[in-house]
Amino acid sequence: MTEVDPNLQTTRTTCAYCGVGCGVLATPDGNGSAAISGDPDHPANLGRLCSKGSALGETLGLESRLLHPMIRGKGAMQRVDWSDALDHVAHRLQHIIARDGADSVAFYLSGQMLTEDYYVANKLMKGFIGSANVDTNSRLCMASSVAGHRRAFGADTVPGTYEDLEQADLLVFVGSNAAWCHPVLYQRMLVNKQARGARFVVIDPRRTDTASEADLFLGVRPGTDTALFAGLLAHLAETGALDQNYIDNHTSGFDAALARARSIAGSAAATALATGLSEADVNAFFKLFRDTARVVTLYSQGVNQSAQGTDKVNAIINCHLATGRIGKEGTGPFSLTGQPNAMGGREVGGLANQLAAHMAFTPPDIDRVRRFWKAPDIATHEGLKAVATFEAIARGEIKALWVIGTNPAVSLPDADLVRTALKKLELFVVSENVPSNDTVDAGAHVLLPALAWGEKSGTVTNSERRISRQRGFLAAPGEAKPDWWILSEVGKRLGFGAAFDYKSPADVFREHAALSAFENNGSRDFDIGALATISDEAYDALTPVLWPLREGSAPLQRFFAEGGFYTNDRRGRFIAPEVPALRSEISPARPLRLNTGRIRDQWHTITRTGLSPRLGAHLPEPYVEIHPDDALRYGIVHDGFARLTTDHGQCILKVVVSEWQQRGMLFAPIHWNASNASHGRVGALVASHTDPFSGQPEAKATPVAIAPYESVFRGFVLSRTGLELPQKLWWARAAIEGGYGYLFADNGDLSHWTSWLHAHGAEDVAEYTDAGSGIYRAAAFAGERLQMCVFVGPGHDAGDWNVVKGLFAADVLSDDQRRILLSGRAAEGGASAGPIVCACFGVGRNTICDAIAAGARTSATIGAKLNAGTNCGSCIPEMKRLIAQAETERTEPVAAAS
Repeated sequence: MTEVDPNLQTTRTTCAYCGVGCGVLATPDGNGSAAISGDPDHPANLGRLCSKGSALGETLGLESRLLHPMIRGKGAMQRVDWSDALDHVAHRLQHIIARDGADSVAFYLSGQMLTEDYYVANKLMKGFIGSANVDTNSRLCMASSVAGHRRAFGADTVPGTYEDLEQADLLVFVGSNAAWCHPVLYQRMLVNKQARGARFVVIDPRRTDTASEADLFLGVRPGTDTALFAGLLAHLAETGALDQNYIDNHTSGFDAALARARSIAGSAAATALATGLSEADVNAFFKLFRDTARVVTLYSQGVNQSAQGTDKVNAIINCHLATGRIGKEGTGPFSLTGQPNAMGGREVGGLANQLAAHMAFTPPDIDRVRRFWKAPDIATHEGLKAVATFEAIARGEIKALWVIGTNPAVSLPDADLVRTALKKLELFVVSENVPSNDTVDAGAHVLLPALAWGEKSGTVTNSERRISRQRGFLAAPGEAKPDWWILSEVGKRLGFGAAFDYKSPADVFREHAALSAFENNGSRDFDIGALATISDEAYDALTPVLWPLREGSAPLQRFFAEGGFYTNDRRGRFIAPEVPALRSEISPARPLRLNTGRIRDQWHTITRTGLSPRLGAHLPEPYVEIHPDDALRYGIVHDGFARLTTDHGQCILKVVVSEWQQRGMLFAPIHWNASNASHGRVGALVASHTDPFSGQPEAKATPVAIAPYESVFRGFVLSRTGLELPQKLWWARAAIEGGYGYLFADNGDLSHWTSWLHAHGAEDVAEYTDAGSGIYRAAAFAGERLQMCVFVGPGHDAGDWNVVKGLFAADVLSDDQRRILLSGRAAEGGASAGPIVCACFGVGRNTICDAIAAGARTSATIGAKLNAGTNCGSCIPEMKRLIAQAETERTEPVAAAS
């Protein structure tokens, strides 16, 4: 079997980002990159891609890649042969396990690993090392959904499919900004709304772009989702809207769940009081849900990332069980998965409280997997979940850690504690694509170069249980290897050669499929036994397919319409949730709450998306959103800077004042880290409180204080190479065409920029200084090409970042362009496109505003003229706001004259 076919012009593969699982057509360009487009035949996206997926071709360069194994020696990383690196890892693991036991070792995995890689890691740790201390960054993403599914259904089962989102008459978004985080799927739902009249309800403390199309927006207080759905369950019972036949024949625990719901929020008035909503809005929601037979409730991180996340999930599921709206077309609870293979990781058992193939740590399941794997020393109890793992490292209980494809020193809560803890390890192994990030820089002892997207080959499973192939279309760079191979080689060196004698990812997949069917006979939901004997050729050609795929049985699209749950009595379980309460209280010292999340064009810790100039153009700096009333109260100004302080850490962020933000709440994105910003590590602010069932941390409600951060100067630096900026700056780095851009704020002396520039070897330099006005601008050339430039000034007098970026992107500057450059403005008669609004086509705000001024009054008209909004559509809400703003500005003078 050939993993990379050099004769294949276009390869069908799957996107590297969120859990929608979009199909991608990748055509290598012969220079290490590829042309990227959506696969029109893939059932998840039908040809659409979001801004991140569309830009995948810009992220394939090798400039920042880890290409060779490295071991730390005398304080520095040194290149070694693969055999030396693998021998070292195996020897150190053996030594630590022999001395301190198997539970002194842990693996920390990623939802971006392929299923085959995940399977081998889980088998090695749980089956043969003998510890269940293998967890994944999916713990930060979907663990509460997993726990909620298992409590209600007896298994981690997603009942419905994407088709239900197109057939529902009511779509309820809970804690989900799908317009930004799952835009391709959101566009499918918008088509439903436009073509069939489906209605949207959006439930979120923060008004987001998803709410721009809502028929009803419910701005609940943080942590009150359980109260809202408890009130809904009580209302359904009071108004005779229950499916009593379904309850009686297919479920258990209804009476206790209803009693608890009534005690939490027994009426619309009580629900309004508990959630901070108006009684009218509560009644409107209850009526919509009650009177609409086809309802899908979609939930994501706003539900999951909570110390009550599992109860929130079950409160939602309770309402669907009570009405029998599950497993039928256009109905059901639906978890929007955050990562490309979080589902595949859950299938293989990649979480510390799972065993394998949707089996748990029960005596029958342990015995079954032991016999299948021929693993006499298999783990017999659950391991440490993510947050607990790093706390155990800090206490010195875990001595060895292997991190694969994730950046926990940024993404985990209380991230500074995590970074400090990593330095205590005796053995710290990192399998990565890059030689440096916050986690690696915390003191990794061994770096193992892994294949990246575009090079590796295997399978992923998306949010609707659809397995798709991710295929390599680029040759392996340097000495990079697939994760399954790296893990298998270590397994062999630990003495388990027969169990890890895989020759290809297809070998691993066949074993994974066989385990799913082993002694199953319909007793477990996850079964892909029909693929257990798939040939190499059929594996290579595998088209996207939903599970379960039981040998000899017809495919099953949905679960639970006629019961058939995976609990001991085969009944779905109603769960009585606890009274909702946030784990931490605000105080005079910490008077606000911090909500964290993603933005439209970035992903996780920007390792991949940060390589794309167009993805960095929309929101290039770490920022905090604050309501105008709170901004006034605390002296915070729009476009200024603010210092955020919690009990765990500090950040300094750019300020966005927005009425979309709830009073008493702040919002900050999670993406920036020490590699690309000086003060943007938002994970360091977040408390490590976790859900008692799922172990998922509460990332949405940390008590926080905010204060202004003043700066004398602002500016930017553009360079062909990465730079180390002067000390004591606030800065953020973004990829730009032709190099790197640094936005900064400075309280130092203006004169130090001259010496800094010349210290970087700049020779052909044009400079402009106005010390009295606090302005310094300089440009260094190499021949006719702009090599580096520095623009500094008070406030916004440094120059136009977007104009200068455009000049920097040019290979050669004309004499006129060189003359105009240091003005920092567009040439006479020209115009700056402004900040990017549409990342897919690189359309700026000023260009869109010009089109509106010229008569474009709808997003469709703008799309026809500029292409903006015609790909993934995630910029359409922003365009609609610009249209509305222009209309207001146009009508206000008329009203004033009247």
